[in-house]
Formats: sequence, structure tokens, C-alpha cells
Amino acid sequence: MELKLEGIKKSYTKGRTYAIQDFSYCFTPGVYGLLGPNGAGKSTLMNMITQNLSPDGGRITLDGTDIGKLGASYRNLLGYMPQQQGLYDDFTGEKFLWYIAALKGLKRREAQGVIKQSLEVVNLWQDRFKKLRSYSGGMKQRVLIAQALLNDPKILIMDEPTAGLDPKERIRIRNFISEISRDKIVLLATHVVPDVEYISKEILVMDGGCIVRHGAPKELLADMEGRVFEVLVTPEEQEFYEGSGCKFSNVILTPDGVRLRIVSDFPPQAGKVQAVQATLEDVYLHLVK
Repeated sequence: MELKLEGIKKSYTKGRTYAIQDFSYCFTPGVYGLLGPNGAGKSTLMNMITQNLSPDGGRITLDGTDIGKLGASYRNLLGYMPQQQGLYDDFTGEKFLWYIAALKGLKRREAQGVIKQSLEVVNLWQDRFKKLRSYSGGMKQRVLIAQALLNDPKILIMDEPTAGLDPKERIRIRNFISEISRDKIVLLATHVVPDVEYISKEILVMDGGCIVRHGAPKELLADMEGRVFEVLVTPEEQEFYEGSGCKFSNVILTPDGVRLRIVSDFPPQAGKVQAVQATLEDVYLHLVK
């Protein structure tokens, strides 16, 4: 299976400013992490892949066929979890999934099994009879994940899937996504870097509607060798670094002074300097303006 985007463009201002500009990439089964600041174009990109938006230019194909020509057969392959929690407060969790299953065209006997399975995966089976209005933000996030899984999608699009989840639930959902990705294309947009660092086949760093860098996590980390430093400084030296435009990924007060974690192409010139191993957060900070 190959989902290919070629020269995709999308503007909301009649070509004056592009939310997505000349985006080209080929996705195959596996997990892809989409990292980027607000306004980078992640949600716009996913809305075009799911046909909620039409691109202004370029084409999207599945195994060589334009997705517009595939119609319903393409949409049947999709699972989409939006970032916004557009839910019906008077529905119970289970009733909501029955409703989504009907929209997806699942037969009753098939739906019954997958609804139970999906609720168990997101740890909501015991809460299935509660009204959605009583759900916490994290529970609503989990029921949105459950609805995206109902039709066993081959292309799974998830926009901030772990927002509002506690660490235990984040790890549970992250591990599940990794397990099911063997025969699926999974696009996962997030601001929580560890959620994609450990399970992604490739990471796409986006800024200004474009890919600024992509690659396997190990490749991105290797590129940062010699660019991340920890510096123990005095308050005066800290002021010097703050005025120099350096990028800080950490600031820690210690009994001996202030420990700064600095991302820079050049070694710091003041304080006790030590080169350290980069993390994916350092990569993000280095690449994004």
C-alpha cells in the first residue's frame, strides 16, 4: 500500500498565504510522526488526506490512483481522529460508537464485536453507559480514538491523540498504535515528542506548510551530534546567553548555579560547557523557527 502526495498546495487566502505549499511525500505501512508548531499545516494536511478539504494544487494517490476517483472505497479505508472534540453530550459512550458504526456502514453483528474491542483498547468499557457530558477531557479523547478504529482502517489519521491523557494512558495508547501499524499507514500529529520518538518509522518536521526535515528518529538524532550542550553558569552569564538569541531546551536552578541546556551550531563560550546527547525535543527546537 502506497499513499503518495505530490506537490500539494492549500491556501485560505486565494494564493496569498499557503497553509500547505509544495508538499510531497510517499507513505507506506508504519507510523509517521508529524511534528510542528501551531500553524505549521499539520491539520490542513490531514484534512486533505481524509478528503475533508480539497487541495488547490497537486495530487494525492493511493497505489497510483487518484483518491478522488476512488470515492467511497477510499473513505472505507480511513480512520480519522480529529483534534476537536465534537461529541453529542446526551449520548453514552457506547451509543456514540453505535452511531459512528452505522455511519461507517458496519453491520450490526460486526459492529457489536468491534465496539466492545475498541472500548476495551481505550479502557472505557466500564464507562460505556455513562453520558458523554460526564466524561473528562481525557475520556473524550479516548472515545474519539475508539471511533477511529471501528472499521479496522488501513489508513489511520490521528490529530493530537494523547492530548489530555495521563502518562499511563498515553503509554497504553502509544503501544497499541505501534502494534497495529504493521499493515496500516498511521499518521500521528502531536506536540508530545515522546509519543512519536519511540514508535515512528519516520518523523516529518513541518514548519510554514513545508517539510523542513524528515527521517528515522536515529537519523535525526545523529544530525544533532555536537549541537547540544549543558552549561553551568552564573546569573550574569545566563543574562549573556539570553541576550545572544540561543535556544534553551532546559533551564535548571542548582546550588552551584544555573544549568542551561543549549541547542546551537557552535559551542557556548561562557561557563562550564559539556557536550551532551541530543533528544528529539532538541531536534525540534533546532529545526523549527
